Amino acid sequence: MASEKLIKELNNQYNFEIASGYIYLGMAAYCKAENMNGFAHFFSEQAKEEYGHAMKFYEFLYDIDARANLQAIPVPKNEYASFLEAFEEALNHEKVVTSRIYALMDLAKEENDYATIEFLQWFVKEQVEEENTFRDIIAVLKGIDGKFTGLYLYDKELGKR
Repeated sequence: MASEKLIKELNNQYNFEIASGYIYLGMAAYCKAENMNGFAHFFSEQAKEEYGHAMKFYEFLYDIDARANLQAIPVPKNEYASFLEAFEEALNHEKVVTSRIYALMDLAKEENDYATIEFLQWFVKEQVEEENTFRDIIAVLKGIDGKFTGLYLYDKELGKR
C-alpha cells in the first residue's frame, strides 16, 4: 500500500488536474469572447482531457485502497493580451504539470511503490505530447504574427480537434 505521503501527493495532483481543466476553460472563454470558436473548442477539449486525467488519479486512489479528497479550485485567468499569450501560458502550465508528475515519480521510486510508478508512466509520456502540441501551436501563432487572415485560418484548423 502507498504511504500517507504519497497518497497526499496523488490527491494533490488529482486536484491540480481538475484545476488545470478550469484554467483551460478560462482560456476557452477568452477565445470565445474574441469570436475565435476554433481556439475556444481546442481549449474546451483540452479541459475535458484534463478532467479525464483527474479521473485517472481518482480511480487509481481507490484502486490502491485510498480515498480521493477534493480541494478548493482557484479562479482561473479569463483575459489575455493575445491568443499567443494564452497558448504560451498553456505551455508554461504544462511544464508545471510535467514537473509535478516527475516529483510524484521520484517519490514513488524513493518508496519503491511499483504500482504508482507503473501508473505514472502513462503521464510521463502524455506530458511529452502535451508540451510538444503547445510548442507547435505557439510556433504557428508566432508566424501568423497576429494577422487576422492567419488567425482566422488557424482558428478553423484548431476547431477540428
